[in-house]
Amino acid sequence: MHRKIHIKNATLVNEDRSFVGSLIIEDDTIAEILEGGAEPAAPADEVVDATGCYLLPGVIDTHVHFRDPGLTDKADLDSESRAAAAGGVTTFFDMPNTLPQTVTPADVEKKLAAAYVHSHVNFGFFIGATNANAALLNHVNPRRVCGIKLFMGASTGDMLVDKPAVLREVFENARIPIVTHCEDSRIINANMAACKEQYGPDPDVRYHPVIRSEEACYKSTARAVRLAQETGARLHVAHVSTARELKLFRPNSRRITAEACVPHLLFSDRDYARLGSRIKCNPAVKTEADRDALRKAIASGVVSTVATDHAPHQLCEKQGGCVRAASGMPMVQFSLVSMLGLVDEGVVSIERLVRLMCHNPATVFQIENRGFLREGYKADLVLVRPKSPWTLTPNRIESKCGWSPLEGRTFRWKIEKTYCNGFAVYNRGMITDTDYHGRAVTFDR
Repeated sequence: MHRKIHIKNATLVNEDRSFVGSLIIEDDTIAEILEGGAEPAAPADEVVDATGCYLLPGVIDTHVHFRDPGLTDKADLDSESRAAAAGGVTTFFDMPNTLPQTVTPADVEKKLAAAYVHSHVNFGFFIGATNANAALLNHVNPRRVCGIKLFMGASTGDMLVDKPAVLREVFENARIPIVTHCEDSRIINANMAACKEQYGPDPDVRYHPVIRSEEACYKSTARAVRLAQETGARLHVAHVSTARELKLFRPNSRRITAEACVPHLLFSDRDYARLGSRIKCNPAVKTEADRDALRKAIASGVVSTVATDHAPHQLCEKQGGCVRAASGMPMVQFSLVSMLGLVDEGVVSIERLVRLMCHNPATVFQIENRGFLREGYKADLVLVRPKSPWTLTPNRIESKCGWSPLEGRTFRWKIEKTYCNGFAVYNRGMITDTDYHGRAVTFDR
């Protein structure tokens, strides 16, 4: 059914500009963008008065673990895509370390088929590299697969690629972006052994950044950057967590880029005393100096994208220390409001936030017709209201795991509406229609 929606009196934020105006949605597409009080050529079926609100492109989170299939006691496509919608995220890219792992083109197709049935927002899936599948990676459809995930440090799912010849083969032959998890496992293992000897079999979580150290991150990231320079591969380094690693990247680079994740921008090692294993993630949350360097890097262009590494676990799995507690935390629902808090603090402008969370993810991965407020682009949008304080309590959490390290935090911005392909999937605290499902994004390669 043809439908036209007129969102008026909003402050539109797009491509380094903010201006008051209107946006017209026709079916699933942005039909018109009007500045000031200009009226559309024809009346709309629905008029939304967005006075006092900001209208942004929908957030594209290019780093999530929705746990589906095989780990659905923690999360699934239905629950986590609802969380995404409630957080203004209209597209997610899911990682391959599920059960079974996503390591063949057929595995990717199975995930895409499941997402069409269960996801409430748009989606893409990574294929994972292993020590045995390098040749298969050339057979993926570059228009349907967002990238190759390469674990250069041990992580969930036993997908470590540590053979030098295989690493070089992946870099030399990749036709799509490579996204790396960079931590040196030999350094980590040595640090773990030393901590166990000094502090017992399950060292307190405050030693997590000592075990998964700056050196472990830097050595692995430097290796990835060197391989990309030598082979010409398109490299995006995930969840950079140290000031030292940032020296490996050039501002506004197009070929070798870096991602910062929300936990590393919000927390520091001082927060382990308060939050314990709830903020245990890989790579570890590190020092205040590292956090502050990352904040400067997202403002300067050294870091290209901000994602979440959304990685839910049941709360019982988060008990213990460096060995026993699972690594990872849910974050997708609260990433945008958290980053808008950094806007209020003066860390970044709202225009820069939109570039980091909307424009640059679309550009880095060459997503077609999304990530911008442009006529003819898909109407993936989020309407946010400033100066609307609210405090996070468990009853607001959409993620299946039911907890957040941000519980008790008061946010100053509120997600009013989320539009996915022109459909209002979230409206003032409610998922509007659980029968609505998103689409697979495509890539211009």
